[in-house]
Amino acid sequence: MTYLMSDLDVIDRIFEHVDNKTTDLGNVTWKEPVENYISEERFQQELEVLRRTPVAFCPSAALPEAGSYIARKAAGRPIIVVRGDDGVVRAFKNACRHRGMSVTTEGEGCSRAFVCPYHAWTYGLDGKLKHIPGSEGFPGVEKGDHGLVEVTAVEKGGLVFVTQDDPISDGALEAMPEMLSPEQEYFGSIEFVDKSNWKLIAETSMEGYHIKSLHNKSFYPYGMDNVNVVETFGPNFRITFPFRRIEKLRDIPKEERRISGMVTYVNQLFPNTHLSQLSNHTVMVVLEPISPSETHWYFYRMTNKPGEGPKKSLEEIKKDVDFVKDVGLVEDRDAAIAIQESLATEANTHFTFGQNESGIIHFHKYLDDAISKL
Repeated sequence: MTYLMSDLDVIDRIFEHVDNKTTDLGNVTWKEPVENYISEERFQQELEVLRRTPVAFCPSAALPEAGSYIARKAAGRPIIVVRGDDGVVRAFKNACRHRGMSVTTEGEGCSRAFVCPYHAWTYGLDGKLKHIPGSEGFPGVEKGDHGLVEVTAVEKGGLVFVTQDDPISDGALEAMPEMLSPEQEYFGSIEFVDKSNWKLIAETSMEGYHIKSLHNKSFYPYGMDNVNVVETFGPNFRITFPFRRIEKLRDIPKEERRISGMVTYVNQLFPNTHLSQLSNHTVMVVLEPISPSETHWYFYRMTNKPGEGPKKSLEEIKKDVDFVKDVGLVEDRDAAIAIQESLATEANTHFTFGQNESGIIHFHKYLDDAISKL
């Protein structure tokens, strides 16, 4: 069971905050050691958490038919996620059982089989080894013993979760509501790499305390500074960022109010994913750590749920996408990179998160707990 508020209750909470000049507050402050953003030992522990926790890999909508696959690194390991002929999504280590080469390059596609480019060993969508060229040269090699190595894949709430090793927790699956609907259309992905620790990047979307100062000419003219609703569910949380135009709802009877277009919902899915419902599109962001000071971003973009406001044209959707990607997101990225560069100054031994940054504190508490269970 989840305990997220209804849209109508969220609207009421926002009006309460606006009227009282308040925001959702946590109960404690938190001191996070700077060492945790630069330590190689800590970084390896975090990778282990990512491998032993169900982590959101991609939206189900990105795998629409049999043979649809996404191949990329997850927690430093090459992984393939593919929808089989039976409709079931499976995940495999992207390594041929002959000599270990990746059986497909990174990216998205649709295929009836995976053929290793080195020696053409061929695998079905279920991971089973189907063909060994020159099989007479491999006496005693049983195909049934040489399929791709499978890891756990689960579809829930419109998302595909992958657990690579023995789990230490339920991760984001705990108390997971339906995040996406089957009617939402997937329309592509983008990716890039930044020179910043993955947690510094993640923290930029976990609080609204910075809206006025960092996004003064981008988001702030449309949004509110330090006015947020924060709701936890398991290790995850949802943070609501209201637009100023939500004030238009005050004169509408409560039962007729619609929140679509009035807020941005950002669902932080432990440990390294967030799913945002913006004005005209929905985006899933996965932050894959490369090193303590480098992160690979993966964006999976979809239309919003039907019925949440007027149907938008692709042109309107792309305009929304470009504004978020090219304006507001650039400011967040630059901030995280600047913080990473400052770590070498040793000016800070720790970062202090306040009660109005309770989502970040929630995240760090669960990450520390997961590391303690390794």
